[in-house]
Amino acid sequence: MVNKVEEIINSFRSILFPKFYGEGVSEELLYAQMCSIMEKEKAARMIEYLPELKHQLDMDVEAAYNGDPAAESYDEIICCYPVIKAMINYRIAHRMLELGVQLIPRIITEKAHSETGIDIHPAATIGHHFTIDHGTGVVIGATCIIGNNVKLYQGVTLGAKSFPLDENGHPIKGIPRHPILEDDVIIYSNSTVLGRITIGKGTVIGGNLWVTEGTKPGEKLMQGNNIRNKQ
Repeated sequence: MVNKVEEIINSFRSILFPKFYGEGVSEELLYAQMCSIMEKEKAARMIEYLPELKHQLDMDVEAAYNGDPAAESYDEIICCYPVIKAMINYRIAHRMLELGVQLIPRIITEKAHSETGIDIHPAATIGHHFTIDHGTGVVIGATCIIGNNVKLYQGVTLGAKSFPLDENGHPIKGIPRHPILEDDVIIYSNSTVLGRITIGKGTVIGGNLWVTEGTKPGEKLMQGNNIRNKQ
């Protein structure tokens, strides 16, 4: 199955960005590849999703370009920036998960994790114009909700602070335990945000911080006893 999933990822990338990931792959071929490992109806729904998927990824490319003064073109973003490969895989996997596809979405995002160093669980919800600068070491947990125009830097963790156990000592599944990031949030490198807290719209979190409490819109958290300033 893993090899078939890799073929499917490559076909998606080729159809979405043919100039950069190879040409000649048709929607019919992609559909046939997906039908070999999932239900035909769900494969058909993924083909229908292609225009929306392309639109979402174009917005991610735009966010990466606008967020990095070193970037000289959209072509450079698509070819060279790991966040785009990670987001292609994530947005494919997330849609498959919404359709009820099992296991395959997790394989898809783990492929991106191995390739880019960016670990995004397919169940996380991410809005438009999302970007990660550099990207290595970023972790986004399964129940994260991320708004629009959010930017993360390398080494950021959006994780769980703790999780309850059942009477047998096993983790209780399905409980929201990861952060909510509202629109226009920026989190700088190597900061860790834990628990089901809300980081308010426009918050800026500086580098190397440990955050376990929510913020009000427009706050700035910086080094030095976690000084909190309003914009």
